[in-house]
Amino acid sequence: MRHGKYPFILAFLLPPVGIYAIYMLSPYIQAIYISLTDWSGFTSTQTFIGFDNYVTMWHDDQLRTALRNNVIMVIVVPILTLLLGLFFASMLNVGGRGRGGVVSGVRGSSIYKVVYFFPQVLSVVVIGIVFKYVFAPENAGGILNRVLSAVGLGGLQQLWLAEPNYLIWIVVLVMTWSFVGFYVVLFSAAMQSIPRDIYEAALLDGSSRLTTFRRITVPLVWDTVQVGWVYMAIQAMDGFATVHIMLGINGGVQGAGDVLGTAMYREAFAEADFGYAAAIGVLMLGLTMVVAIAFMRGLRRERVELA
Repeated sequence: MRHGKYPFILAFLLPPVGIYAIYMLSPYIQAIYISLTDWSGFTSTQTFIGFDNYVTMWHDDQLRTALRNNVIMVIVVPILTLLLGLFFASMLNVGGRGRGGVVSGVRGSSIYKVVYFFPQVLSVVVIGIVFKYVFAPENAGGILNRVLSAVGLGGLQQLWLAEPNYLIWIVVLVMTWSFVGFYVVLFSAAMQSIPRDIYEAALLDGSSRLTTFRRITVPLVWDTVQVGWVYMAIQAMDGFATVHIMLGINGGVQGAGDVLGTAMYREAFAEADFGYAAAIGVLMLGLTMVVAIAFMRGLRRERVELA
């Protein structure tokens, strides 16, 4: 029986491993090979050109703008999203005080969770179109400018989507708004597993809400925060759909809102240069792996366990 154990295990492992290799690993290998060719995407011939596409990338100023914007999103979007998610989740789960000083969530917390989670049921297309109208000029139905005018702050009105300096920050704001609800629910689930006795003991010792949040809540949900941070960083590396819908294929005015995803799409389908597009995709793959590993190692800390 022991002699036939390994063939038995291999018989069960080979099919799933083979399927994974064909449908998951082979596309990466194909993309790396295509990035070393001048394939247009519409012909049957591919000429091997080595690292010429990567040399072109190095001297591409527009690609540098896209890369800079991706770096901004990877840094800012996860920080804003997770801080807001932790804050709202903490308020919903331990921000209230019940009878006798018992720690509880704020009144109506279940309703708030539904409201916070609502953006998750909307497609990225709907979110992009809605916010495109939010930041549109007043005569084109711009909601933000109309609100500013209605409250007597008309001097703050701007052509938001026509100002290059604002574009990437608008994208950051929209992505944060669309993601934060998911993390409110995620962190709420983690916080519900923390015994209320710990909070009540801290309150008896005179701990403030901020101290309780820093010393109790965050350490006990840190594993969830770490997973959420890595996942959020990977999401922030994309941004293609939001940018494409709100700013267009060229990344808005002067390409100031361009990201690597739109640059790759533009090179593949507008410029018919799949080789160069694949090189951008390989760059995105490498950056995503670096970001994921860096965040996982940088956020790693000792596990806090409840007795």
